[in-house]
Amino acid sequence: MNLILLAVPLFFLLIAIELVADRVRGLSNYRLADALNSLSAGVLSQVSGLLSKAIGVLGYAFAYEHLHLWALPDEPWVWLLAFVLYDFCYYWNHRIGHERNIFWAAHVVHHQSEDYNLSTALRQTSTGFLLSWIFYLPLAVAGVPPLLFVAVGALNLLYQFWVHTRHVPKLGWFEWFFVSPSNHRVHHAQNPLYMDRNYGGVFILWDRLFGTFQEELDEEPAVFGVSVPLRSWNPLWANLQFYVQLWRDARRAGCWWDRLRIWFMPTGWRPADVAARWPIAKPELADFRKFEVPLARGQQVYAALQFGTYVLAGSWLLAVAARHGLDVLAGAWLWVAFGLYCIGAWLENRPFARALEALRLALNLPALLWAQQAGLVIAGGLPWLLLASWSLVSLAWLCWPRQEQAQAA
Repeated sequence: MNLILLAVPLFFLLIAIELVADRVRGLSNYRLADALNSLSAGVLSQVSGLLSKAIGVLGYAFAYEHLHLWALPDEPWVWLLAFVLYDFCYYWNHRIGHERNIFWAAHVVHHQSEDYNLSTALRQTSTGFLLSWIFYLPLAVAGVPPLLFVAVGALNLLYQFWVHTRHVPKLGWFEWFFVSPSNHRVHHAQNPLYMDRNYGGVFILWDRLFGTFQEELDEEPAVFGVSVPLRSWNPLWANLQFYVQLWRDARRAGCWWDRLRIWFMPTGWRPADVAARWPIAKPELADFRKFEVPLARGQQVYAALQFGTYVLAGSWLLAVAARHGLDVLAGAWLWVAFGLYCIGAWLENRPFARALEALRLALNLPALLWAQQAGLVIAGGLPWLLLASWSLVSLAWLCWPRQEQAQAA
């Protein structure tokens, strides 16, 4: 049972409720482009996980088979123990994810949003699988069965959804034991006081125990985002940007030792010669401005509607993935990734965005033909009718004179 897939309708219901709460309270915690970028990263992460989970899950199963010290029974106390131990391992995975360059490269995507709302919770990495599995091997040694490991991991992730909101104040005694919206707002802030604090997923006790806790202070409002802004709505670039920076710095370094160690040095470390010749500007907190690209209302609505098709497609893929091989899932991933890239280009108002959109829509029908032949989509004329109609309506909107679109918006 895929708990994340079952929770998708609830996620979007709670986001809708938060939007209503924003309106009622006269707040503005959502910007469409930022929210769509976060949700696009989430869709990409889930679809990428269909290709990559074998590394983590099969690796864990192999370690469990050969290294476990005990065979733990299927009892409630074992579930509770596994849940607590998983969060302990998550704390260290999360902490190292902030403290070392190569791990930050995978995790940074979750922190790039300059807003803080429930959509931010779904902004997840597509590359974390490469190294994060290492931190959970102690659970395999302790005898936590693979299915239980997957279940408590999903529960840990589900818990973290609700703490990504600005509508819940401090919660008194609860803050001493559990991660709350208040202490997680601290974690997402780029204020020097708050940076690299509050790593727990469910339990804040680890931070209190290991000296990484910081309380949210009224006199220090959180400024969200990262100190080197992404300045893009492209979910592919969001996942690759820091890897590219590390690669460029490694190539430019004059010393071979620097080229090797840069990947494992503390986050932000750069070879001295590279930092001198190619400095990276970091805006002062007082001068920080959120990334924004002006778009007409019609353009924003179009992007939101087109994105909706990828939410449905991604959910369908999660539901049927177990019946298909990696070759079919890789083809589906390419279609989803290309579509999300196109939406990102549209939100950035790139000069080529309309032409790219026309190409994306034109490729929908060949993609459907392939999906039916691969067994991803049911055979028959109904999918063709629905997708052809949607694509034609979208193309008609694209061809509508721009001036009239702007006036209509």
